[in-house]
Amino acid sequence: MKNLATGLSALALAIGFGGPAPAQSQADLITPIEKELTFVFIPKVIHPWYDVVAEGGAFAVAELAQRGIKVNMIWDQPPQADVADQNQRIEANIGRQPDGLAVACLDQATNVQLLKEAKEAGLNVFTFNSFCSEEYPFVGQRNSYQDGFDLGKYLADHLGGSGEVGVLAGSLTATDHVERIKGFKDALKDYPEMKIVFEQPDNDILEEAVTLTENALQAHPDIKGFFGSNASNPIGAARAVKNAGKAGAVAVVGMDDLPEAVDFVCDGTITALKAQRQWDIGYWAVKYMVAMNENHTYPWDHNTGSRFITKADCK
Repeated sequence: MKNLATGLSALALAIGFGGPAPAQSQADLITPIEKELTFVFIPKVIHPWYDVVAEGGAFAVAELAQRGIKVNMIWDQPPQADVADQNQRIEANIGRQPDGLAVACLDQATNVQLLKEAKEAGLNVFTFNSFCSEEYPFVGQRNSYQDGFDLGKYLADHLGGSGEVGVLAGSLTATDHVERIKGFKDALKDYPEMKIVFEQPDNDILEEAVTLTENALQAHPDIKGFFGSNASNPIGAARAVKNAGKAGAVAVVGMDDLPEAVDFVCDGTITALKAQRQWDIGYWAVKYMVAMNENHTYPWDHNTGSRFITKADCK
């Protein structure tokens, strides 16, 4: 995916600009950058998923350095998916006045209010991973609902259209988790013999997902499958299912391609994943915040999409 880094202007032309077309030439409007830029990323939680986002960002930083543009990329990560903690970090960084502030929304209502304050304070605000509001530019998988719907249909078809299933709900305030669950449930409406018998939030904590799945397997001995709404809980569900000796008998579907999740796909414990392109998210977030500082054009909504991963993809 690193060959995507072929030029910001071409991408901006392809997917739309972040403002009206200027009357002057683009070269006349670009503001040369002579200082080191500081970009702060505030994700929802410390998580290996964001490590890959950071790798993409670091690659962009290295490319920019070759052009003489120095970028300091800072990650201010809540240790747990805690709305108050994340908001405190956003507020503190508004006061530090970085050259770019990128936020993955954990609680849409309160986060958006703080993003408004950041914008009023003159900050270049960007959003990533978890959609916040049309008022702010975004890079990431925009259609989380579709991911949930696709996984719901895949699981239902895999189970022959009938059976009891469980839902690991992630963080109840995270827009991407909420939308995936909504899509999953809507997909099951076409399968009247499918029944959700378990639904609990795991708060994006893998160990909680393991415990919740173990409890569900005991409380519902006929359960046939689990849906995980984030990157942690499919792994947690798979660990519990495998430890119970039910790998292959109880299906697991969920989000993203962390290495352990992919290993579970390849050994048959996880049936299917929908993986986002988090490296791209980090890469383009850095590039777009540089564009903001250059008074350059940038896309308002860069949907990086997702892809299925099944055992057929294992080598």
